[in-house]
Amino acid sequence: MLYNMKELLTIAKENKFAVPAFNIGSLEILRAVMEVAEETNSPVILEIHPLEIEYLTDPFVLTVKEYAHKSKVPVVIHMDHGSNIYDVMRSIKNGYTSVMIDASNLPYEENVALTKQVVELAHKVNVSVEAEIGTIGAMNYETEGVDNVLYTDPEQAKDFVKRTGIDCLAVAIGTAHGLYPKNFTPKLNLELLKILNKEVNIPLVLHGGSGNPDEEVTASVSLGVSKVNISSDVKSVFFKKCHELLNENPNQYEPCDLFPKCIDEAKKVIYHKLNVLNTIGKANLYK
Repeated sequence: MLYNMKELLTIAKENKFAVPAFNIGSLEILRAVMEVAEETNSPVILEIHPLEIEYLTDPFVLTVKEYAHKSKVPVVIHMDHGSNIYDVMRSIKNGYTSVMIDASNLPYEENVALTKQVVELAHKVNVSVEAEIGTIGAMNYETEGVDNVLYTDPEQAKDFVKRTGIDCLAVAIGTAHGLYPKNFTPKLNLELLKILNKEVNIPLVLHGGSGNPDEEVTASVSLGVSKVNISSDVKSVFFKKCHELLNENPNQYEPCDLFPKCIDEAKKVIYHKLNVLNTIGKANLYK
């Protein structure tokens, strides 16, 4: 069942669970996500970054849509971190039901203007829009800290939502994109999240949560987070298994012999994330 993001997350917010948005950078990861979603009766978001679609190419989306239409669970096809109108229109033409315009690196008024333009274009064809206020950081592996985090200002977030008409808002509360070092313990600013949840009346989105303690992520769901982006956690275990199998079997060249075990490893992480976000079984709420 193919939904847009507004339809999906409205129910998630009302029922205090979050829907994971998995970056599907390959057919194998797409398969892993959809198999677990079906097995657990869980709604899911299939997320594709502009760089990923450059690699996958547009015809890949036909396969994604086929999975979505035939699925018994609610599915959203979402563009992750688009930066311009071209990314947005390419996604809409390909049949995505949701797009993210990320202009958080621009001055505030420019972010508002570009986001509002995207909302006007997307809503005409029933495509939802996610945007971002503040900036998600990046790990600095030399200092083992998070660089360049600009926390979301609650008053600005309230103004931004009112002026743009977006359907969900990605907030910066201390996370970073990518995997954290083993000896670095990230921490979410849950007090800030409480305030944001009071000031903003639409679903909130958590980016860059790979490696955050499960209990913190679960707590964020109770405080208004209805969508959590997941990429590195799944891809890292998938490719770790690939490396192991290739090292053990250097003459292996058949994808059908190599990838099934990698898919199984990815599925373990996907299942765990669905538990953390309280998503399992929630597809029943959409019927």
